[in-house]
Amino acid sequence: MSIKKFIKNVQSSLGLGDYKVEGKKKAVKELLKKLLDRKRELKKAIEKASDKKNLQEELEIVSLEIKKGKEILSKLYAKKIKGSKNGK
Repeated sequence: MSIKKFIKNVQSSLGLGDYKVEGKKKAVKELLKKLLDRKRELKKAIEKASDKKNLQEELEIVSLEIKKGKEILSKLYAKKIKGSKNGK
């Protein structure tokens, strides 16, 4: 038995997922958390600021990035579900 087959057998018997996908999901979750924190800060700053235009533009950008991040995360979760159904 080759090393790759052995590792795959151990991973499947222990129910371990794909490390690359798990790492990506973790990174995206951390990024989303930071973006959500930034969005809250921007909303508070907009309430207090006199020049709201720049802050509003930044808020729109952050909101768009949050949306993209959620889409990426849902795709990563779909890969996990798809892979587990096929026996991968």
